[in-house]
Amino acid sequence: MIAILADIGGTNTRVALADGSVVRPNSIAKFSNAAFDSLEPILTRYLAEAGISSVQGACVAAAGPVRNGVAEMTNLSWVIDHAQLTRATGAKQVAILNDLQAQGQALSHIAPSYLRSVVAGSGVPNAAMLVVGLGTGVNAAPVHNTPWGRVVPPSECGHVSMPIRSARDLALAQFIESYGPEAHGFAGVEDALAGRGLERVYAFVTQEAGHLNVQTSGQIMADLGRADPLAREAAKLYIHILGSTLGDLALTHLPYGGIFLIGGMARALTPYMAEMGLAQSLTDKGRFGSFLSSFPVWVVEDDYAALTGCAAYLANGEQG
Repeated sequence: MIAILADIGGTNTRVALADGSVVRPNSIAKFSNAAFDSLEPILTRYLAEAGISSVQGACVAAAGPVRNGVAEMTNLSWVIDHAQLTRATGAKQVAILNDLQAQGQALSHIAPSYLRSVVAGSGVPNAAMLVVGLGTGVNAAPVHNTPWGRVVPPSECGHVSMPIRSARDLALAQFIESYGPEAHGFAGVEDALAGRGLERVYAFVTQEAGHLNVQTSGQIMADLGRADPLAREAAKLYIHILGSTLGDLALTHLPYGGIFLIGGMARALTPYMAEMGLAQSLTDKGRFGSFLSSFPVWVVEDDYAALTGCAAYLANGEQG
C-alpha cells in the first residue's frame, strides 16, 4: 500500500510517502504553514509535484486534540477531518492522529542511533512507555503494547498545572500567569516548557536579577552556548520544571519501558540535562524518589519519527 503521511506542527508541516510501514526517505518535504490556509492545498500540491494522482492510504499527525475523527490544531487555526483527507488524496483508508499518538506508534521503529540517553535506568522490554513532546507546544502520551496491538491514548496533558515544588516555582508560576500578551491567568506545563515557555522562564530569571530582559528562545540558546550566566540559570530552572513534570507523569503512567522526549526544545537542551539536574528533579518525590530512579529517559533525535508512526499505524490496520 502506498500512503501519504503528514506531520503537522505549529510552524511547519512535513509530508512523505510510505510503502506499508516504511517511509520513503527521499520523499520527505517540508512546508511552511504560514503560506497555506489549510492542510488540503499542501497535500494536493505535494501529490501534483510528485506526479501521483491518488494513494491508497493517508494518515496525518496533528499537534492538537482529535475528537470524533476531527483535529483542531492548538497553535494553528486549522481544522482537519476525514472528508478533507479523502478529497485531497483520493485515499480510501484515512486516519487522523494526535501528534503524540504518532510518536508513540513510532517508538519501536526508531533506530538506536537516534536515541540519546539523558537519564540512566533499566528499561523493561515491551513494557509501557511515555512519549513527551517539547516544541512549539507541549504534550505527552502513554504507550501500551497489548495482545491486540499497540495502544497510544490521545492526551492534552501539556495544559495541566505547572508543578510547584518550592517558593521559587510558585513565584515563576505567578509570573507566567500575567507575563506577556499571551498570558491567560494560568501557568500550565506548556506555558513553561514550550519554546515560548523558555522565553518566559528567561524573563522571570532576568527580573529576579533586577532588570527584566526579553529574548527569543533562539537568542537564549545562543547565549547558553556562550555560557551566559542568565541563560544558564534560565536553562537550569527550565530543566528543573521539566524533571518535576516527568516525575509526575512517570508516577501517573509507570513507563517501565522508558520515557522518550521529542521536539526541538528537547534536542536543543540535551547537552545540559545531566549537568543541570534533570534526574535529580525527576526523582525529587520524597519516599518515591528511589522508585522513580528506575525509569530511563531518552531524547529522540529522529525528526521524522511522527511520519514513521503514521505509516506504522496504517500498516497495522489502524489498530491502537
